[in-house]
Amino acid sequence: MTPRIRHPYLDHPGPIAFAHRGGAADGLENTALQFRRAVEAGYRYLETDVHATADGRLVAFHDTTLDRVTDGAGRIADLPLTEVRHARVAGREPVPLFEELLEAFPEARWNVDVKAEPALLPLLDLIERTDSWDRVCVGSFSEARLVRAQRLAGPRLATSYGTRGVLGLRLRSWGLPSAVRRSAVAAQVPEVQSGIQVVDPRFLRTAHALGLQVHVWTVNEPERMHRLLDLGVDGIMTDHIDTLRKVMEDRGIWV
Repeated sequence: MTPRIRHPYLDHPGPIAFAHRGGAADGLENTALQFRRAVEAGYRYLETDVHATADGRLVAFHDTTLDRVTDGAGRIADLPLTEVRHARVAGREPVPLFEELLEAFPEARWNVDVKAEPALLPLLDLIERTDSWDRVCVGSFSEARLVRAQRLAGPRLATSYGTRGVLGLRLRSWGLPSAVRRSAVAAQVPEVQSGIQVVDPRFLRTAHALGLQVHVWTVNEPERMHRLLDLGVDGIMTDHIDTLRKVMEDRGIWV
């Protein structure tokens, strides 16, 4: 049984389709162009990552450095925004400020992975300044970072579990004693991690009993999408936005 909605961010009929980095399969991940393509395809939940530049500006970007996906180089944390702005993703598109994305897509909701500690306070400040509490869910591999975020922002902030929180939930689903953070609203997990099955009926039952939604990343194959939806997951993150849309349309659950 799907848990009741614990935060306005999750107020959505049926399973949620997330455009992972806007739809990373096209090679233009985390760019305004790619997010616009996702929105025009009907996506209302967009996943991205944030880093803070050397001068404290919050950019939507996955890696620590510019090297992999842009024609630039260097650690974002060591560069001012002006230098980051010179880089082009796939040699074409600029690296956007997260604030620009919030403004450009006012109907979208954002799942934001805080990649490094210096990005946390600028993100919370931006959410406060733009009153985007209902539009943003904060995630991180660091459970400690998410605990700090929740302590600073309180229940108005939606957060998912970090790695330690997911481990605690998995242990509890196996019947082992484990403390879990009750302030989170979702567990966002891979289907399998290091050869260990994470998402299965027991994991889902345990999460739902705690009022948590379960969102699975990153799922690009239609047969896996169907299997997870049959299992009862509450959301899927994908690089292949056209594929997930077709799967959900075929099942009559695309909203």
